[in-house]
Amino acid sequence: MSIVFTHADDRLGEFALRPLDPVADAALVRTWVTHPKAAFWLMQDADEAQVTEEYQRIAEHPHHDAYLGLWRGSPAFLAERYDPDHVELVGLYDHQLGDVGMHFLCAPVGTPVHGFTRAVLGTVMAWLFADPAIRRVVVEPDVRNTAVHALNAAVGFEVVGPIAKPEKEALLSVCTRAQFQAAAERADTTRIEGAPA
Repeated sequence: MSIVFTHADDRLGEFALRPLDPVADAALVRTWVTHPKAAFWLMQDADEAQVTEEYQRIAEHPHHDAYLGLWRGSPAFLAERYDPDHVELVGLYDHQLGDVGMHFLCAPVGTPVHGFTRAVLGTVMAWLFADPAIRRVVVEPDVRNTAVHALNAAVGFEVVGPIAKPEKEALLSVCTRAQFQAAAERADTTRIEGAPA
């Protein structure tokens, strides 16, 4: 599978994305989505066949894609991109032209790397906004997932409000290209001034 996007983080080096292979990547991805830290991914009990089936379904969907994220050349995260007018949020929010939906999941690690999850989210956002047709990124994490709400806010997301989805109570948030760029500039200034990123 070929690399579709690369992004250099000032502190952590190169991140990249390639299409996820539903068969070849299933065993690895299963260890990620069934890990206790991935509870909000809603695949805790999935076996390898179910992971393959889910990502095959996504691969065949005309409005949903899945990608394997690499850090310094090794698999390190998942990213999904979807059209919220056709998937996940149909009829649940005020859809606008140029909206794209997103999910991301970092692989579990023994020793956390400071700033890693934020760098992954920044990479995914940069990838989405590399498409000039994209005006806003839309996310709908579980209302209880306070860690991701804080990360989303750090990269520019603005909370719209809670929405009821079949599988969860979600917190709808949106981020425009300008909001993402402004948040990135604020983060750069903070690093220059010596505060932790």
